[in-house]
Amino acid sequence: MPAVAVAPRPPGTDTGCMTDTVPASATEPLRKDIRLLGGILGNVIREQAGPEIFDLVESARVESFRIRRSEIDRTELAERFAGVATDDLLPVARAFSHFGLLANLAEDLHRERRRALHVRAGDPPQDSTLAATYAKLDAAGPSLDADTVTDALASALVAPVITAHPTETRRRTVFDVQTAVTELMRRRERTDDPVALEEIDRALYRHILTLWDTALIRLARLRISDEIDNGLRYYDLALFDVVPALNAEVRRELRRRWPDAAVLTEPLVRPGTWIGGDRDGNPNVDGEVVTTAANRACETALRHHLIELAALERELSMSERTATISSALKKLADDSGDDNPAHSDEPYRRAVHGIRARLTATADRLLPGVDMPHTVRIPCEPYPTPARLHTDLNIVDASLRAGGAAVIADDRLAQLRSAVEVFGFHLAPLDLRQNSEVHENVVAELLSWAGVTDRYRDLPEDDKVALLTAELRIRRPLTAPDAHLSDETAKELGILRAAAEVVRRIGPAAIEHYIISMCTSVSDLLEVEVLLKEVGLLDLDRGYPRSTVQVIPLFETIDDLRGGAATLTAALAVPEFRSLVDGHDGLQEVMLGYSDSNKDGGYLTANWALYRAELDLVEAARNAGIRLRLFHGRGGTVGRGGGPSYDAILAQPPGAVQGSLRLTEQGEVIAAKYREPVLARRNLEALVSATLESSLLDVEGLGKDAPEAYRILDELADLARAAYSRLVRETPGFVEYFTTATPVSEIGALNIGSRPASRKQTKAISDLRAIPWVLSWTQSRVMLPGWYGTGTAVQDWVAGDPDRLATLQDLYRRWPFFRSVLSNMAQVLAKSDLGLAARYSELVEDTELRERVFDSIVDEHARTVDAYRQITGYDSLVADNPALERSLHNRFPYLEPLNHLQVELLRRFRAGEDTDRVRRGIQITMNGLATALRNSG
Repeated sequence: MPAVAVAPRPPGTDTGCMTDTVPASATEPLRKDIRLLGGILGNVIREQAGPEIFDLVESARVESFRIRRSEIDRTELAERFAGVATDDLLPVARAFSHFGLLANLAEDLHRERRRALHVRAGDPPQDSTLAATYAKLDAAGPSLDADTVTDALASALVAPVITAHPTETRRRTVFDVQTAVTELMRRRERTDDPVALEEIDRALYRHILTLWDTALIRLARLRISDEIDNGLRYYDLALFDVVPALNAEVRRELRRRWPDAAVLTEPLVRPGTWIGGDRDGNPNVDGEVVTTAANRACETALRHHLIELAALERELSMSERTATISSALKKLADDSGDDNPAHSDEPYRRAVHGIRARLTATADRLLPGVDMPHTVRIPCEPYPTPARLHTDLNIVDASLRAGGAAVIADDRLAQLRSAVEVFGFHLAPLDLRQNSEVHENVVAELLSWAGVTDRYRDLPEDDKVALLTAELRIRRPLTAPDAHLSDETAKELGILRAAAEVVRRIGPAAIEHYIISMCTSVSDLLEVEVLLKEVGLLDLDRGYPRSTVQVIPLFETIDDLRGGAATLTAALAVPEFRSLVDGHDGLQEVMLGYSDSNKDGGYLTANWALYRAELDLVEAARNAGIRLRLFHGRGGTVGRGGGPSYDAILAQPPGAVQGSLRLTEQGEVIAAKYREPVLARRNLEALVSATLESSLLDVEGLGKDAPEAYRILDELADLARAAYSRLVRETPGFVEYFTTATPVSEIGALNIGSRPASRKQTKAISDLRAIPWVLSWTQSRVMLPGWYGTGTAVQDWVAGDPDRLATLQDLYRRWPFFRSVLSNMAQVLAKSDLGLAARYSELVEDTELRERVFDSIVDEHARTVDAYRQITGYDSLVADNPALERSLHNRFPYLEPLNHLQVELLRRFRAGEDTDRVRRGIQITMNGLATALRNSG
């Protein structure tokens, strides 16, 4: 390997001019890290790809900085790529994609460094940390008594739910390299030994070389089994370390403050997953996939527990001749079946050995034929439930503490006890999801087969409800094993039967939720309950239905959000449905769709519709005497509900959190949040902090002015929706513009992700999945779903009236919701680049159409930026976000070449150059842009 030295002006070394609001002294360590990693990457490129490719990368980098300084026009860089062979463009795309990934690592390390500096300086804890939250709770004083806290946290839960996403296609090797580089950079900062530094730099070169030689993109289309494995890897990378410790800490701190409060009887943080159970628009999910997803999760949990038990057995070497042993521990040891003479006076080892044996038997029962590590096969009974395993671990814990060894009990054993409590044998609940239209088709066919009715679809809603509730009062099946059914019905029943088998074998915690997409009525809810009854997941208890699986309505469109509370109220008035809610301790979950609501009505309208829906749902739940849990279907990008999670949770309306929430984690932001323990701890801590503050403190801040604020947002939302509709629905040729000026067609054609880009074979925007809708606008740097319509709404509502503008300025200062909406919008606007978007618009051959649509986008962009500045008083879009300003400054010149490369490759692809190399190049640019923009998923 060549000696590591910084290449002359390699990718990442040009720092440019810092803006006035970001002091150079504060960012110098970050720039130093970027120079180092960029320099090593430059050396790797020159050594591996040759001087010609290195020169092409370097010239593109230099010209990108010159473009930012307005020294040259963008067309010069575009023309440079136009004449280059595709084979030479691919390594250039890889180079800038790799830089984005390395820049992410440097930024994460810099945030870690800055936080440590604040702590060492004795600064007050920063918002979104538990230390800051504990201080706020302490400051609340007597208003937070034990009864208040117990009630607020009665069903406490923070559940990040991992979902599959087409832009998250990185290989495991890439994750391994990221982890290794991160740890090496941490070590590098802690040493000034020249020999050690040289060795670290050689190791960095080795790992970055591995990264360069590893294909970023898989050759074959991602299979669901790949997506399942991708989701599971975050447990070994971080979640097994972080979640148990975080749960233990929060429980300890809350109980210390309120010893008389019955808080957190269940673990607070409990992750979930959709991968393998979400079949809405994904024809590849079937019963076998559901079984695979549940089995792989079970295997991951049991493997972790067995590994930790083996380590615990090695560590607990205490002899009964020297340590105090409880009678319960002695019995556990004597019953263990461990006949190893070396362990004869080591009761802890014998006890843990016996626990390993029972867990081995459990694994054999749950996953026959699966090889597991550190097994102990001696005759013994498997554990019937995780609770029984937890009981045995508690015996070990109690004996250690009674013997004065609490410090030992608080280490690995405490982590394992908490892990068993959280992850059990199932690891994480697998959510099932399907579209309401499919449920209606299946139920209609079953009712017809059973001779109940041939015209179910044609019945009025009240008649449907009456028919379905009658079915829920009797146990009779609607079909038989040998029935001849349509492929759709047979497949759906196969999935549900597989789910029922998973619940029977692994336990009810394995599948707890069934989500109904596009839920619009009570019958939509009851249809799923009937299907659950058909496979044995719903039964009768004294004549009323009970189920361990809760059916969850997902309200997605603007109109469905507005009618969501009425749907919930009507459902709760049905005794059979209310019985099911009562069976879940009076708690009903409702999911809110951020993506489709945004696609339906635009950014501001969707955000306000969600807020209004939450207010209405809270009131409906209160009137019905139930507890409400909201499940937020957020994507990575702001157009799909993204943005800082802490701010987003605090921006929820009063009563909407109530100690618990679930939210989806999607796309490349999963890796950004959970790929290693430090990041996972920070992001989970932010979720927990915001949940506690929203549940226990008054964070809305509007008081008696709330009704007037709501009225104003009603008006703004209507104006924004009208402006959005004029572009998306009323502009002739808009669909043609969108499909041509963005890579949306290629998202479907290039085997990205396991599901189709559209729910149906149609070109209608309404049928397009929200992910490609947002991803396409993000790749083309328009970012339209994150802002369009807001500028016109503000302009029309203010109408030149300074008092009205002052009203909006006051709302921005006082109201977390309004502040969060504008802050997230500014983030998107800062990442947009209409100069680059103009390059994509040139792909539209119809000049009149191109100018008509693009001019509308440009004009609205200007109006929206102006509205933001007037309301907030900021001159810069990133004035309130120094971290984002640093990020944009450091990475934007490296995004520029990726966009030009993507446009050039799209031209070639659409001109008929449909080769593997062109396809691969487009995929690389998509992945690189998604990685570098950080929240595009």
